Amino acid sequence: MKTGFKISPRLIIVGVIALVLFAGTFVLARYITVTMRAVAGIPGVSIAENGAAGTPEAPGLPTAAPAIPEVDLPPTWDGASRVTILLMGVDTAVVIKEGEVVSADRTGPARSDSMILLTIDPQSKTAGMLSIPRDLWVAIPGFDYARINTAYYNGEGSKLPGGGPVLAMRTVEQVIGVPVQYYAQMEFWAFTRLIESIGKINVFVEKKIVIDPMGPGEDNIMLRAGWHKLGGVEALGYIRQRHTEGGDVDRSKRQQAVILAVRDKVLDPNNLPTMLANAPAMYADIQSGVKTNLTFDEIMRLGMLAKDIPPESIKRGVIDYSMVQLVDMVVNGEQQSVMKPIADKIRVLRDEIFTTSGALGPMSQGADALDLARQEGATIAVYNGSSVQGMAQKTADYLKSQGFNVVVADTASYQPGATQVIDHRGKLFTLLYFKELFKLNAGNQVINKYDPASAAEIDIILSDDWAYNNPMP
Repeated sequence: MKTGFKISPRLIIVGVIALVLFAGTFVLARYITVTMRAVAGIPGVSIAENGAAGTPEAPGLPTAAPAIPEVDLPPTWDGASRVTILLMGVDTAVVIKEGEVVSADRTGPARSDSMILLTIDPQSKTAGMLSIPRDLWVAIPGFDYARINTAYYNGEGSKLPGGGPVLAMRTVEQVIGVPVQYYAQMEFWAFTRLIESIGKINVFVEKKIVIDPMGPGEDNIMLRAGWHKLGGVEALGYIRQRHTEGGDVDRSKRQQAVILAVRDKVLDPNNLPTMLANAPAMYADIQSGVKTNLTFDEIMRLGMLAKDIPPESIKRGVIDYSMVQLVDMVVNGEQQSVMKPIADKIRVLRDEIFTTSGALGPMSQGADALDLARQEGATIAVYNGSSVQGMAQKTADYLKSQGFNVVVADTASYQPGATQVIDHRGKLFTLLYFKELFKLNAGNQVINKYDPASAAEIDIILSDDWAYNNPMP
């Protein structure tokens, strides 16, 4: 594919590394080193790779693929519109050095220990990172409700098309309500080796923390508040420590801070000669620990874009405890605490990260709820599941009179016990307005079901509760 302009070798190196490490350190490290070797004239390395997740056997998991809903993934990136990448750190065995392995007792497919949704907008030259806690309790397409980090595990163990990464992408799309075009995953041992290759990173520690880089034992390290230089082992321990007052939320913030620290290290021109010199060793160390569905050309284009985005234009957000309900439940026979998402609050955070102007809360600037809903311009489908004939068309006409774009008015395929509103595209303010208009309760009446192939962005399934008690003339 022709790019239409010439790229100098130095720009290639800086651009690709900028993307990889700006994007989350859990990204495309093998492509960086492949590119550096090619530019440096080192023979014998192919750059036409396109990794795909493996599908190892796992005890206790089905060997046949379960029925997965036919929801197409978003089209590949066109180079001009917003692009979103799911970054995953994978918690298989963590190799610290030759012959020494941590967490080797894990069997079967890996789980996604860390999940960060990265978004880049070429038009505004802005970006954002949204961290998703691994204990978030969500519906996994084709499976039951579970922690979000098991989506990867189920996709790998059940040998689904695309494996764990694609099922993780579909799950995140459904929860957050945005299209996810790409994934990039990195084994934690590869992360450790990558940091060692580029040199220690400068990280500001906000609160005193004790980390345990090598796993259980007497190797704890206490980091006081302030600036520290962290090598690969220390950086891994720092981003994986969960046992702090803020738990996973604190950990997610530390991960984002490390991402930006590595980005700063890579973009420092003084470090470029060292990274070029280390390229062969870096490739040999980590090439098997990174997988992605990004093509080399897409990596190059994203790298060129990412290097031009300043730190102040990178928005950062974490799904924290104010956006979830902590619930104790029995999971696989064990009493565990999980995080049930509060959809409305998560969507507000999503809008802050994924829009250039930030989220417009319903109460902001005295905004009217109906005006905010109309501004979203959502396409609406109305289906009559009530016992009153003509209710779909009558409701559609009423919504049109309020300024909504109703594209379908038809008979429902089923009769719900109460009116339902199904959001397929993450239209938060339309959803909030309809929640009040139709007097909906959370749960079965307000459904977030991301589906880029649906005929409308929001479906309304009417029932008798609306048919016999509504404000329509």
